[in-house]
Amino acid sequence: MSPDETLTASLEDYLEAIFLIIAEKQAVRPKDIARRLKVSSASVTGALRSLARRKLINYAPYDVITLTAAGRRAAEDVVRRHEVLRDFFIRVLAVPEKDADAAACKMEHSIPKVILERFVRFAEFVEVCPRGGAKWIAGFSYHCDQENNLEHCEECITTTLKELKQRQQQGGKKSMMKMTLRDLNPGDKGKVVRIKTRGETGKRMVEMGITPGALVEVERVAPLGDPIDIKVKGYHLSLRKEDAEGIEIGVL
Repeated sequence: MSPDETLTASLEDYLEAIFLIIAEKQAVRPKDIARRLKVSSASVTGALRSLARRKLINYAPYDVITLTAAGRRAAEDVVRRHEVLRDFFIRVLAVPEKDADAAACKMEHSIPKVILERFVRFAEFVEVCPRGGAKWIAGFSYHCDQENNLEHCEECITTTLKELKQRQQQGGKKSMMKMTLRDLNPGDKGKVVRIKTRGETGKRMVEMGITPGALVEVERVAPLGDPIDIKVKGYHLSLRKEDAEGIEIGVL
């Protein structure tokens, strides 16, 4: 049995906190974890010892805490579960951000992987389906707040068909251009067409879901263009410019 298979919800919270603090500050100390999780120093010490026994962290009193390779994989899995659920609640169900975050925290420890993947696939479907997108979600939000009626359905369908034809005429050529991930700006989304990156970087991309057909969103580009932060299938990744150039994208 692998170390992360026996993690309790509490230990997953600690592992997630360590991962996020490293992302923010590059170094983690017990007091940082206690402050983030609002727990006592004694509780943090006990959790760190338990994670160290499972070989998920490198821990010694009065020293900084680091994740092992196994610990990083386990932490990324917890963070991904949280992000997928949170994004689904916000983007698809139109739940307020604060409520979505709180619900994701409660659900992330128990959701089976097969169901999580369904959440990812459905969220991607909403993004790319002509009947989906922001307007569809706004319509769902309105539906939840108002009485159920179909008086605007015909108008909605007609408008959707017109917009689809316009996108095909105006955006078809653009989506067929050989653009790379590096060409996209923050907020842009696209589908992976082809991956030319090889070696360990290419392998990591595939492990994180960057495969042909995957929906990718650019979250941030550093001032000098390196690195590029992206999101794919609930994972947050930072890529170097040369790696991003090796990923061909069909723009949505």
